[in-house]
Amino acid sequence: VQLQASGGGLVQTGGSLRLSCAASGRTFSSYAMGWFRQAPGKEREFVATISWNGSRKNYADSVKGRFTISRDNAKNTVYLQMNSLKPEDTAVYYCAAAWTDSKQEVEYEYWGQGTQVTVSS
Repeated sequence: VQLQASGGGLVQTGGSLRLSCAASGRTFSSYAMGWFRQAPGKEREFVATISWNGSRKNYADSVKGRFTISRDNAKNTVYLQMNSLKPEDTAVYYCAAAWTDSKQEVEYEYWGQGTQVTVSS
């Protein structure tokens, strides 16, 4: 499956962005999807994951209550709605596909190219 992330940009503290990840290739609805991020000089970290049918969602503690992951299997797209953004949310955000909705990066088989999110203070 091929993944294409989009929707990043520059936003002020407290603002919102919605990231999208469009999938093509093999059956999107078979996969759990996740969002990860990597800030400059830091390791890539888990942000959110959603099961294949959307029934289970999990979030990193740092984004819980501010970010919402969702998916539309008819459109082969997963979303990450990001509200109340903080400067520490600045990172390249990656979407990824896995057979299970895991927080572990190693479980994800397919990765998108990343989209830059910058939150100014």
